[in-house]
Amino acid sequence: MARAFSIERTRNFGIVAHVDAGKTTTSERVLFYTGVSHKIGEVHDGDTVTDWMEQERERGITITSAAISCNWAKTMETDRKNTDKQHTFNIIDTPGHIDFTAEVKRSMRVLDGAVVVFDGAAGVEPQTETNWGYADEANVPRLCFINKMDKLGADYDASIKSIEDRLSKKAVRIQIPIGRENDLTGVIDLITMKAYRFAGEMGIVVTEEEVPDELILEAKQWRAELIERVVAHDDALMEAYLEGTEPTIEEIKKTLRRAVIANELFPILTGSALRNVGVQLVLDAVVDYLPSPLDLPPVKGLNPKDDSEIFRNPSDEDPFAALVFKLQDDKFVGQLAFFRVYSGSVKAGSYIVNSSTGDKERVGRIVRLLADKRTEVEEVFAGEIAAMVGLKEVKTSHTLCDEKNQIILEKITFPEPVVAVRVEPKTKNDQEKMGVALKRLSDEDPTFKVTSDQETMETIISGMGELHLEIIVDRMKREFGVEANIGKPQVAYRETIQREAEAEYKYVKQSGGRGQYGHVKIRIRPIKPLELAEGKSLPKNITREDDHFEFIDSIKGGVIPNEFIPAVMKGAKEAMSRGFVAGYKMEDVSVELFDGSYHDVDSSEIAFKLAAIYAFKEAAKKANAVILEPVMKVEVRTPGEYMGDINGNLSSRRGQVEGTSEMGGKTIIHAKVPLSELFGYTNTLRSMTQGRASMTMEFDHYEVVPPNVAEDIKKERGVRGVEEEE
Repeated sequence: MARAFSIERTRNFGIVAHVDAGKTTTSERVLFYTGVSHKIGEVHDGDTVTDWMEQERERGITITSAAISCNWAKTMETDRKNTDKQHTFNIIDTPGHIDFTAEVKRSMRVLDGAVVVFDGAAGVEPQTETNWGYADEANVPRLCFINKMDKLGADYDASIKSIEDRLSKKAVRIQIPIGRENDLTGVIDLITMKAYRFAGEMGIVVTEEEVPDELILEAKQWRAELIERVVAHDDALMEAYLEGTEPTIEEIKKTLRRAVIANELFPILTGSALRNVGVQLVLDAVVDYLPSPLDLPPVKGLNPKDDSEIFRNPSDEDPFAALVFKLQDDKFVGQLAFFRVYSGSVKAGSYIVNSSTGDKERVGRIVRLLADKRTEVEEVFAGEIAAMVGLKEVKTSHTLCDEKNQIILEKITFPEPVVAVRVEPKTKNDQEKMGVALKRLSDEDPTFKVTSDQETMETIISGMGELHLEIIVDRMKREFGVEANIGKPQVAYRETIQREAEAEYKYVKQSGGRGQYGHVKIRIRPIKPLELAEGKSLPKNITREDDHFEFIDSIKGGVIPNEFIPAVMKGAKEAMSRGFVAGYKMEDVSVELFDGSYHDVDSSEIAFKLAAIYAFKEAAKKANAVILEPVMKVEVRTPGEYMGDINGNLSSRRGQVEGTSEMGGKTIIHAKVPLSELFGYTNTLRSMTQGRASMTMEFDHYEVVPPNVAEDIKKERGVRGVEEEE
């Protein structure tokens, strides 16, 4: 099977935004204009293609990222149906709500570019900042689309200022709108100096006109700034420009493309997806400015044999290498494993290796997707995105590769859950089904965790917010037929240590017959998750099972036989899972086993495991163990007259107000507030401002709980930390 489109004509990009910025509406126009759908779905009608889950259509929000493949020829091309004029797009439409941020995080890892959608009346919003940060982490080139310019209060200049102030000074406008609010009729392209208007059914007829007389001076002013910004990235163009020679349209586009791919400029476009204004020109900009896989550096990974650094080129001729970025349970075909091919190609029915586990797997089928619809293909190539059916042991972040040329690609890291609830099946039948449901749902979503309370043995589910967990419980009922009782939302506290400490414990038991003997000396120290994630290769004596725990085997001379070392690690992990201060899981700890002894007859795995548990307790007593709480980044948008009351209320909730800004005639208060203080805050804010203020929040970081709050938490828990146990 040959490629349908060359790799140069491939674009892999995501559409990202804060919730309600019009992202899914934009995606629906993309599907319509590219010919994938013959009717534009609307969020308010609950009939969009990309929001295909029942919960998405009922709530009018995107919950899971949807993959779309389509083709596009530029708007003003003649003979647009000729495939020689077309490019192929692999698009991922991502959620805008903070509770589903993992979908954006994992998508950014495998995309080559992004279109960031903004509400023209709101500018930059909290999730926009988070998404922009994910794109920065992954070095993803971006286009900005200021949407909703037909909306009351839309302000193009203010939106751009918010981008410059809160995201990047590298943003540069390449379009300006024709009209505002109800008078929006088109856009002006500052590069071609042409006006574009949209007519016919759903804006499908695009006409190119001269710039209206009343806007010519404004357009020339912004074009001059654009040219100055662009020529700064090319010495020859800059020199010619300073001598009075303006660059040609092709020179501007070529240099702008180079700057975008290098993340040195972020072009700003505008329009209204709902009014069908400007979306086709965004697709043209994707072709002109976002990279093909060939424009990016070779992907880097590790050789699993010796941990040496190796690279794969975006070529069909290189050995096959792909990254699994998402799992999805499908009621018809079972588990789908979404993957991005970085090099080589893979065929349905072939054998590959999961280099993250060492397992050999057979590829059952390969499918391309349009949201929840599937099209089978025989083969996929470098730079393409698809899904596999039939893999047995695959997880998100696993690398799939050629058996003879193995590589392990950098894994995707995810934020930790911040909210937890207790969940109890209503019947015994529900109990059996609930275990299966929770396993599948946690496999799909790396930010959804399932644990058991060590004392009550109740099941606890944790996620990124109340809505996240509400959707999980709803999916258990709809997809798996599980009825469950749900407890009140609780903060997902954690524990850690603040200094290094050592401890020794000798577990000895004699009760007639064979006894028990295990003797360990351990050293524990705090470690940052970043430290754990960074190391390119690890010595054989260091084990890391996640980004929050490290075990170092420093035993010399066989004072503890190798067969008992795993039991020591297991004991340390069990002690950490029970917590120390208030029974919350302890994280970000390195445990080093450096000495001990054994008995030829009496030593056993259980003896060394128990010795490790007690040794860890002793060490934790000396290591200044503390409780950590999630702190949220909060934005309150309010009329100015309520600022004083809101600031005072936030301070009473242990919040820190960090500043204010203005947008759309409202004051935006920026603050950091512990999550535990924010339950019920929306109702308080509504009462305080007669419903005229709104609030958004997202996870920012974990920090140590103040001593008085820690005491309250311990009393409320009513669960002893291990320092109070025998």
